[in-house]
Amino acid sequence: MVKSTLNRFKNFDAYAKTLDDFRVKTSTGAVVTLVSAIVIAVLLLGEFFDYRSVHTESSLIVDGGRKAKMAIDFDISFPKIPCYILTLDVMDVAGEHQSDISHSVYKVQLSPDGSEIKRERAPNLGDTGPDPKDVGPDYCGDCGGAIKPESGCCNTCEDVRQAYVRSGWAFTRPEGIEQCVREGYMDKMKEQADQGCRMHGQITVNKVAGNFHIAPGRSFQNGNMHVHDIQQYLQHGLDFSHHIKHLSFGEKVPNVHNPLDDQSVDGAEGLHMFQYYVKVVGTKYFYLNRMPVNTNQYSVTQFNRNLLQKNAMGVPMQPAGLPGVFFNFDISPMLVIQKEERKSFTSFLTGVCAIVGGIFTVAGIIDGAIWRAERTLKRKMELGKAL
Repeated sequence: MVKSTLNRFKNFDAYAKTLDDFRVKTSTGAVVTLVSAIVIAVLLLGEFFDYRSVHTESSLIVDGGRKAKMAIDFDISFPKIPCYILTLDVMDVAGEHQSDISHSVYKVQLSPDGSEIKRERAPNLGDTGPDPKDVGPDYCGDCGGAIKPESGCCNTCEDVRQAYVRSGWAFTRPEGIEQCVREGYMDKMKEQADQGCRMHGQITVNKVAGNFHIAPGRSFQNGNMHVHDIQQYLQHGLDFSHHIKHLSFGEKVPNVHNPLDDQSVDGAEGLHMFQYYVKVVGTKYFYLNRMPVNTNQYSVTQFNRNLLQKNAMGVPMQPAGLPGVFFNFDISPMLVIQKEERKSFTSFLTGVCAIVGGIFTVAGIIDGAIWRAERTLKRKMELGKAL
């Protein structure tokens, strides 16, 4: 009974065996076997490397974090403009203005050959301006007829300049102002006349459309207008050639190259207004072995306009615009998800089985075809000899 059951069970064997006496081994079969083994080894090696490698899958969703702030890291050099001329301002469509930003921003004086001379410390919040020198405790400086501050006194050159700004006057003759002479304002200007400037640091902005720009002269608000006092600088000319070493929006991500990194622009001829139109797309990276990173990618379009235009008579016209470098950014409502993934072990086993089984099946078909062709050819040759 047991033997009959076992014999019936053997009928399910899909891999029937033949006796060794009926097996024929050929040289072509050996070649096919060796080639198959090499192909299997190569494919298995590739499958293993694919299993161990990390793949990045991308997806797109609606960005729900629009109320968050966004950090902008920058490192820009101006080889032909001294540091005392440049100011950094930020404004956005929400109406927020940040003028003459100095907190968390550094200015590095550059020699004509591009080497660093002196680094200016980024001031802490609450820092005051320079202390008046050689003045008594009861000193109250004159504001030159301009609108006085709340204290009623202009004790520093900067106080006088701010008073001129409030009055809407151009600050063109600092050499005639007592406070500026005492602080050596003109000497500093002459000392830095041939220098360049490297500005780098980080600013924080609202995650809405806006712009930040680096332009000459101190900035101020005149009603609803953003104004720069540049009159005293136009007579000397302003070469806004610049090199953008780095510009990123959000947290830095290793091995990611931004579109404007290591970009140089020449603006030696004329008085230029460089504008970069930046489209910022929020991006979140999910890594296998570390915390997620929230940052941004961006694309950029550049536009350059020479402000020194002439009329039909060939007479130079007043510059219509502000020279400098402007970054106009717009925020996309979408969020890109970049997720690192690795193949599962079951997928790896499936791939291994597919490779081994597929190669052996194809090799068996090829070997059988060659064997039948050889037998057919041999029979025809024997038949020809017999005739």
